[in-house]
Amino acid sequence: MPTRPLFPTMFYDAAIDAPDLLADLHDSCLSLAAEDAAGRRWSRENGYRGYTSYASLDDLPLRDPAFADLKRHLDRHVAAFARDVGMDLAGKRLRLDSLWVNVMKSGGTHSGHLHPHSTVSGTFYVAVPPGSGALKLEDPRLPMMMAAPQRDGTFVYMEPHPGTVFLWESWLRHEVMPSAAKDARISISFNYRW
Repeated sequence: MPTRPLFPTMFYDAAIDAPDLLADLHDSCLSLAAEDAAGRRWSRENGYRGYTSYASLDDLPLRDPAFADLKRHLDRHVAAFARDVGMDLAGKRLRLDSLWVNVMKSGGTHSGHLHPHSTVSGTFYVAVPPGSGALKLEDPRLPMMMAAPQRDGTFVYMEPHPGTVFLWESWLRHEVMPSAAKDARISISFNYRW
């Protein structure tokens, strides 16, 4: 066959099967949303529909044993993803750089973005009520397609479930689709760097 794929974009979709951890994280996320005044203020001032600890708390694995346990799980998944995509880490490991909570209310969304200064980014889903919305991924070639006709697969929508962990290379543009759920979608996003 004369046509072959080059430079594939890899995406990691796995489950962390730990019901007790999921329950602990659910409670911890809601506690943070209730107690973190700085995070609530940042969310309100920046039009974030719900709560995020993105700009307020940077030590969750040290602050709460549930987040430390999650980090241990994530470290293994990120190491597996790095191997799968063929990263030459020169004997080093990717390390967690940041981790934050998202409690998104109905109507909440997060527009298209990427994660500069990181190597691998991802999200772990704690609560995904019906209608929560998918993670939308964009073909990284899109800005260079200029006069190209429409093609299938320019956008891919990944539907999470409680316990799902998604990983991708941090340069991959993505967005959180609007939630139509009655209850909050709870997730924990993170970045790893080399």
